[in-house]
Amino acid sequence: MKKLLSFMILFLIISSIATGQEMNSAIWDLSKIRNDVRSKRAGSYDRTGGNNDRMEHIKDGEKRVLMDVKGAGVIKHIWITIAPSPEVLNRNDIILRMYWDNKPYPSVESPIGPFFGQGWNEKYAFSSLPLCASPITGHGLVSYFTMPFATGAKIEIENQSGSEIDAFYFNIDYVEMDKLPADMGRFHAWFNREITDAHPEGENEWGTLGKQGENPKGEGNYLIADIKGKGHFVGVNYYVQSPSPMWYGEGDEMVFIDGEDSPSIVGTGTEDFFNSSWCPKELYNHPYFGYARVNNETGWLGRTHCYRFMISDPFYFDKSLRFTIEHGHNNCLTLDLATVAYWYQNEATALKPIPGKEERKLLPLIGPWEIHIWRDAWRNDKGEGSRLWGNEK
Repeated sequence: MKKLLSFMILFLIISSIATGQEMNSAIWDLSKIRNDVRSKRAGSYDRTGGNNDRMEHIKDGEKRVLMDVKGAGVIKHIWITIAPSPEVLNRNDIILRMYWDNKPYPSVESPIGPFFGQGWNEKYAFSSLPLCASPITGHGLVSYFTMPFATGAKIEIENQSGSEIDAFYFNIDYVEMDKLPADMGRFHAWFNREITDAHPEGENEWGTLGKQGENPKGEGNYLIADIKGKGHFVGVNYYVQSPSPMWYGEGDEMVFIDGEDSPSIVGTGTEDFFNSSWCPKELYNHPYFGYARVNNETGWLGRTHCYRFMISDPFYFDKSLRFTIEHGHNNCLTLDLATVAYWYQNEATALKPIPGKEERKLLPLIGPWEIHIWRDAWRNDKGEGSRLWGNEK
């Protein structure tokens, strides 16, 4: 009897939890009738009723405002597509900025490609819960991030590409409301890029050159975000270009919360943070995490795009958050790293300046030609010429 009673109590608890989860789901909420919101759209549709539904001829150096509204509301959905294609127009040099509550500074600043999950001015399919790059081949740029504002919202682009944007199509769907709930934060996003320096001990990943050093406090780590204020960190797009076949991802994430000297959140490897394992190089798209672009070169040479959105497990902070990651264990690797970090704060705050156009300039891929030159230089250095196979130490 006691066993039966215990089972029934456990069943009721589990049922209650499951029902609660269902009642808080987006599907459940679809049935709710709302009296406090009105749907609106800012878009590029042809105001004459014709079919020229786009902004046109955006010159190099020119800014265009996509949305500028006053009052309270929440952006629910953004869709964008651009012509010409990335082969002609560099999406790494079209800058997206978002301003909340009539602030003079943006709380979102990023090249438009990386913001929407398109690295290196490439185009490829990308699918996650908050961000997507959709057919045809990543030309449709989509956001479902919730972006609240209390007194106003402004979104603009700036063309820094060196060429003209022929056509810029967009829809920004939002709801107006009389007053924004006090507990809704402001959306932030920030782009960074760095060509990292290898540690003085050399590119000694996996101990290939000798004993490896240690890095308990994250000195020299790559910076993903450096945030002041109260809020929660919700995700990152991580773009790595490796000039070597060596595994790029032995570096650990280290997150410093509220000004601490030592990180309270420390990882076990780059791929582990992205919910994968054992040095992967395969495409995988989960709503919360995945690998949208991987290389097919020798080892881990080339470009890889990882992402993670912390929908159910954000990093919370009261005063500050500094999110860093090693570039190889003990920062031993030279890598081309770029990231877009996403988070919410209790108010719209200013960002550090993003890297300028010259600092964003893409590096060429390393291929068989370069590797063959390395081999020749190595043989000459060893002084034994053609007798060397390549695995000698």
